[in-house]
Amino acid sequence: MKKIVLIQLLLMTVMHLFAQQKNFDIISYAPPKDWTEKPGGENISYSRIDGGSWAQIAIYAHRNSEGDIQTDFDKDWNELVATGKSFSSPEKTEPKSEGGWSVMSGSGVWQYNGSNVASVLTVYSNNKVCVAVLCNSTAMPYLKDYQAMISTLDIDADSVNIQQPATGNTQSANNSIESNSIVGLWTNYVLETTGYSINGRPQYTAGYLRKEYNFYADGTYLFRNKQWLVKAPNIVFQYETGTYSVNGNQLTLSPNTGKGGFWEKTKSTKEWGSLIKSSAYNLEKTTYTFEIIIDPNYSNSIVLKSSKPTQRDGGQFDKDNNSYEFKYSFRELESAIDNPPGFKP
Repeated sequence: MKKIVLIQLLLMTVMHLFAQQKNFDIISYAPPKDWTEKPGGENISYSRIDGGSWAQIAIYAHRNSEGDIQTDFDKDWNELVATGKSFSSPEKTEPKSEGGWSVMSGSGVWQYNGSNVASVLTVYSNNKVCVAVLCNSTAMPYLKDYQAMISTLDIDADSVNIQQPATGNTQSANNSIESNSIVGLWTNYVLETTGYSINGRPQYTAGYLRKEYNFYADGTYLFRNKQWLVKAPNIVFQYETGTYSVNGNQLTLSPNTGKGGFWEKTKSTKEWGSLIKSSAYNLEKTTYTFEIIIDPNYSNSIVLKSSKPTQRDGGQFDKDNNSYEFKYSFRELESAIDNPPGFKP
C-alpha cells in the first residue's frame, strides 16, 4: 500500500485559487466536500467515515523553517506522524520547487485496530516558514480528496512576521506571576534515536519518552511519565498527584499519591501488556523557581529549577545557575500519554 500511495499522490507544487476558498492561518484552500470540519488551536482537520473505512486530513498552522525542506519534512514527520506508531523510514518524493517554495511528500503504513492506515504528509517550505498537511486514510478514494485539496493551497508568506524562536519573551523572577498562568498541560516529549546519519540527521526509532504536568485551576496537579523504548524490555509508567501553590516565581508541589511500575510490551507502541511489577516511588515535596517563556512561533514553555534532582523530573545540572533545570512545553492539544489498564489517579 505504501508504494501505491506515493504513485497516486501527485505532488502539487503550483498553488491555485479555487472557488469557495477557506482561510486558516496563512493558508487558503478549498476544503473537501462532505467531510466533517473540526477547528483546533494549532490545526484545522476534516474527517470522514463510511462504514468500516475512514480518513482524516489536518492542516497545521505555519511554523518557522529549520532552513531547508529536508529538515523541515523530517521534523514534521517525526512530530506529527511517527510519534507512538511503528514505522520504518518514510518513503519520500524528491523535493520540487516552484515560485519560491519547496514541496516534499512522504508516506508510511501502520496498524490501527487490525486495519492498515496510510499516512501521507506534504510539507511546503520557503526556508523561512513551513506548512504541513497530513492525511491518515484506510482507503484509496480518500487520498484523491487529499490530492484535490492540496492542489488548491495558497500560502501567504508575506503576512508572516518572522521572529527568532530562541529569544522569546520571559516572565522574569521580578514579575508577579499568578497561579492561573501555569494552569494547563505542560509536556516534555522526546523521540528515541539510535544515533545520527552521515549527514548529521538523527535516526529515530518507534520509541519515545513522555513526561507531563497537568496543573488544574483548583490547585491540584497530575504528573505522568511513560517510557516506551525499543532498546528497553518493558514499558515504564509513573504517576503522581497532589496540590500546588505559587508564590511569586516559586512553585511548590505537595504530592499525596504516586506509583511506578513496569508493564510487558505488545507489538504496538500504544498497547499495554500485563503488569510485571510495581516499583518504588518517592513522594518528594519540592519548591521550584520557575519562569514562563512566551514564544509566539512555537509553544510557550515553563522552566523549573530546583536545588536537587527529583525522581519525577530527572534533570540536568546547570552549572551556571547551580541548580537542576527541567523544561516543559505548553500543549493546547490533548495528552499523548495513554494510561495502563485500571489506572485511576
